[in-house]
Amino acid sequence: MSGIRSLFGTQDMTVGAPLTVLAKFSVPLLIGNFAQQLYNTVDSIIVGQYIGDTALAAVGTAGPILNLLLVLFMGIATGAGILSAQYFGARDRETLSRTVGNTMLLTLASGLLMSAVGYLSTPFLIGLTNPPEDVAAGSVIYLQIIFIGFLGGGAYNILSGVLRGMGDSVFPLIFLIIASLLNIVLDIVFVASFHMGIAGVAWATILAQAVSGTLCVIRILRMRDLLDINGKTLRPDRHILRQLCGLGIPAGITSAIFSCAAILVQGLVNSMGTAVIATNVAVMRVDGFAMMPNFTFGTAATTYIGQNIGAMKTERLKSGVRDMLKLALSVSVALVAVILLFGKNLIAMFTSTPEVMELGRQGLMWLSFGYICFAVTQVLQGVMRGAGDTLVPMWISVISTVILRMPLAYLLAGLTRSEAFPQGSPHAIFASLLISWFLGMVMSVIAYRKGIWRKKLPAEMQK
Repeated sequence: MSGIRSLFGTQDMTVGAPLTVLAKFSVPLLIGNFAQQLYNTVDSIIVGQYIGDTALAAVGTAGPILNLLLVLFMGIATGAGILSAQYFGARDRETLSRTVGNTMLLTLASGLLMSAVGYLSTPFLIGLTNPPEDVAAGSVIYLQIIFIGFLGGGAYNILSGVLRGMGDSVFPLIFLIIASLLNIVLDIVFVASFHMGIAGVAWATILAQAVSGTLCVIRILRMRDLLDINGKTLRPDRHILRQLCGLGIPAGITSAIFSCAAILVQGLVNSMGTAVIATNVAVMRVDGFAMMPNFTFGTAATTYIGQNIGAMKTERLKSGVRDMLKLALSVSVALVAVILLFGKNLIAMFTSTPEVMELGRQGLMWLSFGYICFAVTQVLQGVMRGAGDTLVPMWISVISTVILRMPLAYLLAGLTRSEAFPQGSPHAIFASLLISWFLGMVMSVIAYRKGIWRKKLPAEMQK
């Protein structure tokens, strides 16, 4: 019973065998990422099977724009997760409480701001990707409803990051499973039963996200053994806010760079026609599941490194990185094997159109080995972020995603124009992504070995 009870709480990653504590933390997080990916996947399956490829293309077109306006949340979540891990590891109750309180304030303010900005700017942003007219109309409807309930999703993303920083990966998982199941039920009811179309999918998503965000707030308020959330800790603290922004802004810029590049590449995809747009959506949904272990182990690396830096345990850093790389690479290799064997079956979940199914299978073949590269990238960048170095990962993203991947996608598309694909082959999209992942891994390995991130460590740990 004690083992079960210990699972439902915060996890101290400064003691115990690194491989054991990393696995214990990562498994619930991995399941949670699976549940979160289920949001978009169930939406796409129901849209593709019940409404059609045009609606599926509309949801896919909306994705990069939605991610662009999520960057503020992601930046706050990164900063809050790093600070929570370090102050939790240092056993600094007062500063931890002020950090969590100020994070909650930022969550509310940013959620309301981005809801208004996103709702009003949706038609303009959709227009930037130049989709077919019928696809654009569906994208605007979907996105504007999502922005109405933007605060719920933002609250979950940020506050679950705080919980994970304190080593609690189980309760965020439970909340996400609840929300995912609710999302599935509401999707079926709104689309299949009430015939609400793409609007029904959006309403199902924001209602489910509101539940997960609310549950995170309740969980934090009940953690009285670790922190105090009251009028004092909810008062704006300039020092804490500067720390949150200093750590979070580079991470937010990184996400913004990814999203802006994705929007520009989406414009290239949109020029290739509805079938290619639908193919890209299906591939990216499968890609989301394949990426889950990478993002999971990157988050685990950040939490592990942050807690051990807070506890001043230098000797645990190197062994933790080595064990996390073992976990990440093992899981990624297994996933690549599944994709190589069942790629076409995975695409068939989203569409029954033969052309889309075959193009999707080919796309997954291109991307499969890139997931192994990305596993290394995420773990090493997670280590850097855990130490407080969010600038180097940002610059690696700028170089690999903007300077390399985006021009490469357009270049390869121009070189592969044919009668079948007058705007270029969809293979250009996937090949450019694979190359950028490989180069991102090379740069991450070099940056990790060079050790700039170690300069962020306390002076005593640099000796």
